[in-house]
Amino acid sequence: MSNNKIQRSNAERFITAYNQIDHSLRSIYGFKRSISYADLIRKAVPMNSVVRKYEDELIDYGRLRNSIVHKTNPNYVIAEPHEEVVEDFEQISRLIATPPTALSRVCKHEVLVSDAGVIIEDILKLMAETGFKNVPVYKDKTMIGVAVGSEILESLGKCIKDNIDIDDYIKKTPIGNVILRPDESEIYKVTDKNLTIERALNLFYLNRRLQLIIITEHGRLNENPLGVVTVADILDMNAVLENY
Repeated sequence: MSNNKIQRSNAERFITAYNQIDHSLRSIYGFKRSISYADLIRKAVPMNSVVRKYEDELIDYGRLRNSIVHKTNPNYVIAEPHEEVVEDFEQISRLIATPPTALSRVCKHEVLVSDAGVIIEDILKLMAETGFKNVPVYKDKTMIGVAVGSEILESLGKCIKDNIDIDDYIKKTPIGNVILRPDESEIYKVTDKNLTIERALNLFYLNRRLQLIIITEHGRLNENPLGVVTVADILDMNAVLENY
């Protein structure tokens, strides 16, 4: 009797995980009820880093689900999955349905920012002292762009090319003159505090130029940054998902 209860529990847990994944992906991405579970998974691959990582397992577990329930009665179990299979499927389900937020797990909460009027020389010193290569720039409490180390370096190269005195340039030019504006940059993105680790990973995956994700309360430029996620955090984010 005890073994039967454990086996039924495994089947129920497996089916619950299956239903949770099916429901979550349809809700998140607006997929129609008419498409099959397998097609659901394939359509979600380019949109979801967890689905992309576990695509083969999710397809296989979908087939297994069809093997453990009766064709005409999905509530009637005719086979039982192993405990290890159930635990693995439940973990994937948690990652898809309730992924951890970047702000709570990997985000750097000390955000280095600058006023638009600060000269380039001071920004370069700040970057050298802190190791930060991307600094959000604000004017009248609104973010107007990001000072990117590589862009500053490019501007110095143009000075050399045009025979402009670099020392004079960095001492007189405000950083607001050489920043990447929000509407013209692929290097950074501003998002709200609900950004999940899964979505952050997908943003980096879809845009290989992306270096910095700035998190604010509602993802607005006139809000103070709550934290940042950088390319350097990708390994840590993957580690969090592995152990979630």
